[in-house]
Amino acid sequence: MTRVAMPAGWLAMALMFLSNNMLGEKERKFLLKISRRAIDYFLKKQDFLTLNEKDLPSPLLKEKMATFVTLKINDSLRGCIGRLAAAKPLYQDVLENAINSAFFDRRFKPLTIEEFPQIKLEISVLGPAKTLWYRNSEELFQQIEPFRHGIIIEKEFHLATYLPQVWEELPSKEQFLSSLCLKAGLPSDEWKNNTLKIKIYEVEHFQE
Repeated sequence: MTRVAMPAGWLAMALMFLSNNMLGEKERKFLLKISRRAIDYFLKKQDFLTLNEKDLPSPLLKEKMATFVTLKINDSLRGCIGRLAAAKPLYQDVLENAINSAFFDRRFKPLTIEEFPQIKLEISVLGPAKTLWYRNSEELFQQIEPFRHGIIIEKEFHLATYLPQVWEELPSKEQFLSSLCLKAGLPSDEWKNNTLKIKIYEVEHFQE
C-alpha cells in the first residue's frame, strides 16, 4: 500500500493540537458565554451579535479554527452545525455556528424563547483532518480509534461527518460507518466497497 507523506504544516498543526490541549478554562468559559449571548441576542433582536476583538480575553481566540456547536435539551439533540476546515477566527466561528445550530439546522424548527432556558451548549474545536489510505475494511479499521476520532466521508457530491462524541451512541466501527453513510445519502454498506475518501480528526470539546 502506498502511503502519501503529509504536508509539513499538517504535522506541526497536529502536534500543537495534541500537546497544548489548546484552550484554557478562561477561553472555554468565554466561548460558551458568548454562544449563549449570541442565541439570546438573535431571539430578541433577530440580528447577529458582534464583538470587539479588543474585548477578547486571549489572542488564541483570534486564530483561525474549525468548530461545531451542539445544542441539547434534556440530553436530546436540538441542533448541531459546524465547519470542517478552519476559515474564520475561533470566536467568530463559534458565534456563527451557535446561531446556525439554534435557528438554521434543517432537522429542527428554529429555537423558541420558551426553549432557550432549557438548552445546554457544547463546543467542539477540530484538529486537522488526516486522510486515511486503505485497501480493505481491515486496514481501514486499524486506523480508526473509537471515542477518539471524528470521521469525514466523501464520495462525489456526498459528504458527512460525525464528531467523536457520536461513538457514545454508535460504539462499533461498523455501526458508526454505516450510519455515517446513510447521513451522507449513501447506502449503509458503501464503506465496505473501498470507494470512500475517509478522513479522521480529533476534537477538544467542552460544555456548560
